[in-house]
Amino acid sequence: MSEPKTLSIIIPCYNEKQHIKQTVEKVLASPMESMEIIIVDDYSTDGTREILDSEIKPLVQKIILHEKNAGKGAALRTGFKSATGDAVIVQDADLEYDPMEYPKVVQPIFDDEADIVYGSRYLDNKSVTGYRMNWLANKFLTFLSNIFTGLRLTDMETCYKAFKRDIIQSINIEENRFGFEPEVTAKISRGNYRIIEVPVSYEPRTKEEGKKIGFKDGLRAIYCIIKYNVSKKV
Repeated sequence: MSEPKTLSIIIPCYNEKQHIKQTVEKVLASPMESMEIIIVDDYSTDGTREILDSEIKPLVQKIILHEKNAGKGAALRTGFKSATGDAVIVQDADLEYDPMEYPKVVQPIFDDEADIVYGSRYLDNKSVTGYRMNWLANKFLTFLSNIFTGLRLTDMETCYKAFKRDIIQSINIEENRFGFEPEVTAKISRGNYRIIEVPVSYEPRTKEEGKKIGFKDGLRAIYCIIKYNVSKKV
C-alpha cells in the first residue's frame, strides 16, 4: 500500500492575533491524511508572534519569522521554498476559506489529473459576496488577466491556489504584496501545465475584522497583469 501524499499548507500571517489559532485548528481538522503546516509570520506586532510561540508551535511543522514586514507575496515566497510536500496550497489566516475543502482542491493534483488548481469562489455561485466593489474589482482583474494569459479563469484572485511542489518552487516570485496573484497566474500560463478550477466556498470578512487589501492593491494588480505578461521571465 502506497504512502499518502503530503500537502504542504502555507499560512502567511500579519497581525492575525484574533484569528491565527482558530485558523490552525481548522487546518488541523481538515480531512487530509498527511499535512505539513508552514506558518510565515510577516513581522506581526499585535501579539500574533507570542501566540505562535506559546500555543501553536507544538501543533505545526514549521514557523518562520520574518525580521521585517515585507508583504504577503514575500511570506509566500519564504513558505514555498520551505515546503517538502507533494502539493502546496495557500491558506490565508483570516478564516475566509474553509480547510475542509482541501481534498476537492488538491485531489486532482494527487490523482495526476492537474498540475495546478484554482479554487474559484464564482465557478458555481454567481452571487455577489462581501463588498460589491471588491467583487466587481475581482471580476475586472480576472477578465483583464485572461485577455493576456489566454486562460479562462473565473477567479484569478482566489487565495486557494494549489500547485505541484516542483512547479511553484521553479517560479521566481518577485512581488512582495498582493501582486502575487496576477504575477503567478501570468507565469504559470506560459508553462505547459494542466490548470483547472474547482468551486470553493467563501465567507468574506470586513475591513473592521482585519481585511487588508485596498484600492492601491487593485492598481498594483493591473500593473502586475501587464508587467508579468509582457515580460517572459519565469
